[in-house]
Amino acid sequence: MCRALMMVLILTLVCAEAKAALVDVQADSLSRRTKVVSVDGSKLSGNEMDSVYRVIASFYYNQFRHAQDPTSPYFMFLSKEAGMMMGIGGVVRMRGWYDWGGAIPVNGFAPALIPIPANPAAMNRFGTTSAGTALFLRMVGCNRLLGDYELYVEANFNGFEQKGLRLKKAYAQVRDFTVGLASSTFSDPAALPPMVDAQGPTNKLGSTNVLLRYMPTFGKFSFGVSVETPETSIGADGLETEAISSWIPDGAALVQYEWAKGQHVRLSGVVRGLGYRNLLTHRNIHKAGWGVQLSSVARPISPLTTYFTFNCGAGYGSLCNDLIAVTNDLVAVPDHPGELYAPFSFGYCVGLQYNFRRNLFSTVQFSQTRYLPSHPAAPDSYKYGYCMTVNVFWDPVERMEVGAEFDFGKRQNFSRVHGYARRVGAFVQFSF
Repeated sequence: MCRALMMVLILTLVCAEAKAALVDVQADSLSRRTKVVSVDGSKLSGNEMDSVYRVIASFYYNQFRHAQDPTSPYFMFLSKEAGMMMGIGGVVRMRGWYDWGGAIPVNGFAPALIPIPANPAAMNRFGTTSAGTALFLRMVGCNRLLGDYELYVEANFNGFEQKGLRLKKAYAQVRDFTVGLASSTFSDPAALPPMVDAQGPTNKLGSTNVLLRYMPTFGKFSFGVSVETPETSIGADGLETEAISSWIPDGAALVQYEWAKGQHVRLSGVVRGLGYRNLLTHRNIHKAGWGVQLSSVARPISPLTTYFTFNCGAGYGSLCNDLIAVTNDLVAVPDHPGELYAPFSFGYCVGLQYNFRRNLFSTVQFSQTRYLPSHPAAPDSYKYGYCMTVNVFWDPVERMEVGAEFDFGKRQNFSRVHGYARRVGAFVQFSF
């Protein structure tokens, strides 16, 4: 009987270990290798170190973290008396790629920008960039007035000529409130599959806005609501129509169910105020834009991670990856001078990641975005685009990652004329 009970216990422990996803094992390994330096000169006990490492590990399970975001800082400075922990980190990232059979004239692999007809003088293209290299600061603390709080600042070298330092995020998180420049509540970066190419899936919602968000958690459920500074794109021609100043913030909300660490399903939405001036009637016109997204990231078995996003809406083109380049939140109504409307669009992305080891994995993804205006569109305008990707990522040593990827994309116009693009890319990055 005792032997049987021992076998059951061993099998239980083995199964429990098998349930630990390799993605989580890698994150835990990186967290445990962070060097913690006490500025007070005191030595931390085992329980205190466990608490510190739990805080560091939370860096990898942020509700709005994307796979391309930097790893946690290598050094964390701890002040026990003041109740603060601060780390300064960064990532050095370099990408290179080669296009053939139809080159995209920008760094990112965006099917919407595939030239139609193809330019015979630009069928092949080789490019490199260090954009994505970043510096960041993270401080975590606790006091009687604020409770738990976090300050985060990140700047990327992808500004002027892809080399200038540009602020990407700068926010404070106090209890359930977030204020500052942060990922939009309408987005779900964690549900986007890892890619070598920085552009991401065609339906990617990756905007960062200045916002005020309230996001409490009740058990496995999270609820969020925010007001965000809008960045709209109005298709005014300056002759019959003119864009007017934004005068109300975007409103975004989400509800999320998280059944395990780093695994969730989320429903989010946004309502937008869009306005323009009819220069023929001398009236300001206000339209409502909207968008919804269903997204999920799950690990059904230890080596496998699934990614899914589906979004749709009217007047959210300036928020969606492929649509940014080809349409506006408001576009002209044919044969109705001085009138604009919010066109409808939708997009989706399905991705699978398989971890051969905790530091070696491969991802495949397919994403598509469709533009469905309710009024006739010009024959040479974008109708839909899709992107297929297969890649492999490897961490040969801690805090170094290399990757290679093949991208295939298509753009089709309303005239049924279409174009294709192909790309092989690679990258290497070092984190500190």
